[in-house]
Amino acid sequence: MKFLFDSFESWKNHCLENDISVFQPVIDYEIEQKGKKEEHIWDGMQRALDVMRDAVNSGLTKDMTSHSGMVNNGAKKVYKSEKHVLNKGFTDMISRALAAKEVNSCMGKVVAAPTAGASGIMPGVLNTLQEEHGISDKKITECMLVSAGIGLIIERNAGIAGAVGGCQAETGTAAAMAAGAIVHAFDGTIDQIFNSVGITIQCMLGLICDPVAGLVEVPCIVRNASAAAIAHSSAQIAIADMDAVIPVDECVMAMGEVGQSMEDRYKETALGGLANTPTGRSISKRVLIQDIEMLPDEDKDED
Repeated sequence: MKFLFDSFESWKNHCLENDISVFQPVIDYEIEQKGKKEEHIWDGMQRALDVMRDAVNSGLTKDMTSHSGMVNNGAKKVYKSEKHVLNKGFTDMISRALAAKEVNSCMGKVVAAPTAGASGIMPGVLNTLQEEHGISDKKITECMLVSAGIGLIIERNAGIAGAVGGCQAETGTAAAMAAGAIVHAFDGTIDQIFNSVGITIQCMLGLICDPVAGLVEVPCIVRNASAAAIAHSSAQIAIADMDAVIPVDECVMAMGEVGQSMEDRYKETALGGLANTPTGRSISKRVLIQDIEMLPDEDKDED
């Protein structure tokens, strides 16, 4: 078990050799490596699922206005829209991803899946998946365990932080986790699950991390919604047995290579991309002035 999550290939082989479900090695990993009891693992997944639901509900019902003003109840606007590009289910899904991420940006409680910056993707996908198809909490928590294993491997071989590998590492990993969850929810094979991960990574490869004013708001929130959509398309492609061609472990390797070669200004420094546009720089100055004005008088005097 020590080296189980070094690669997707080792995970697959372990499952096939022992004739076990794809989520079982994740439970075994937690028991052996973290010293947890199995019932506590399942309880933890359920608590995480409940927090995700609460985040979605809060984002769609409470005021979500951030200090910067860049977050201003956008999820509600999408959720209440009467025009649907595809169908109501798609609109609901992206609005839920937006909602949970807005909660994070407004200092609410979220599940880092795998990071706070990508915390809207799994809630948006799982909540909608469950509603649209009547999937039980037990099955959804199985999906979450599969997602956790996916995140472990990507973290080990490429990285999941924007400061390490750009937004491809954060929202890309979360989208890959969500895609695998969707395929497992439909009882897909292990090859289909891992194929969906590879396809997702291919779609997200090279995405930079360029938060305006250094805040995890713009473009982070809308990227959570688009990443949730990519997770669905990748899952659909994989379920239909379309081959990603490049094996999933090689896709992860490519993500790591791209992340390493990416310039620092594109890795959460707010020095490039959208953060370096005229509007982005203007917002950054305004937010800085607001922060200074909020300081206690003694702190201002020291400056």
